[in-house]
Amino acid sequence: MDIIERKAEMREFSIRHRGAGRHVGLVPTMGALHEGHGSLTRAARRDCDVVVVSLFVNPTQFAPGEDFERYPRAFEADRAVCEGLGVDALFAPAPGEMYPPGGETSVVQDGLATVLEGASRPTHFRGVLTVVLKLFNVVLPHVAYFGQKDYQQTVVIRRMVADLDVPVEVRVLPTIREADGLALSTRNGYLSGAERKQAVCLYEALTRCGERFAAGETDAARLTRVMRERIEQEPDARIDYVELVRPDSLAPAEPARRGDVALVAVQIGATRLIDNMALGQATGVGRSGYPPGAAG
Repeated sequence: MDIIERKAEMREFSIRHRGAGRHVGLVPTMGALHEGHGSLTRAARRDCDVVVVSLFVNPTQFAPGEDFERYPRAFEADRAVCEGLGVDALFAPAPGEMYPPGGETSVVQDGLATVLEGASRPTHFRGVLTVVLKLFNVVLPHVAYFGQKDYQQTVVIRRMVADLDVPVEVRVLPTIREADGLALSTRNGYLSGAERKQAVCLYEALTRCGERFAAGETDAARLTRVMRERIEQEPDARIDYVELVRPDSLAPAEPARRGDVALVAVQIGATRLIDNMALGQATGVGRSGYPPGAAG
């Protein structure tokens, strides 16, 4: 596996493989790899001739006071994971390589990027879209892989790709969950033992919403109330938002229809977690192979 730190070297690597007729797949990550990243990488390995994993904790998507400084960095462990998954190249640039001094341009998206996560974290998607476009321009993938857990992120990235005519196919894979339903996330590692037990309320709230919809309920207010009531049972849980939206426009869903998406953002203690579930999809747990709490 090649370890690449420079943009020019990364681009040359991909140009060489593309010139030989090989399809390049990219799995963008911020490191601290877990089975969610593993599922994306294995899909890329099945689909593509060449697999690149990017490893970059992107400073521009963190607002002041968020967890940029304490976000886990585990390069050696991540490198071992990538080698075990058969990755061809690990792109691990320094912040100064991705954002040289003097840069003035970023990607700003109106509409989709201003609601939900965009309302709670106003600069977040500007940082996400900017770094993703930079990665697309450097790695030159044919296909890029993202997880459904960050649902709104996948929507805004697809919109950017369509609006700016970016020649990359965006593939979104299902959320990977621990045995009790908690979606795998690097930030799960911030939770104390007691908080970890409470965090399952996100999955259970979504599941209850899905079950109520399957039983015939289509009133969005009643469905969101079901989710709120479950989350509010936990003493350390503070709701940021609980919403039911149309899948592509993120517009409020009323009445609820199959394929609409329930989204939750909840602060458990000092840790902010997000999750989502499409109405009408199976609510069974996608096992990660990790015991609860082990896949931070």
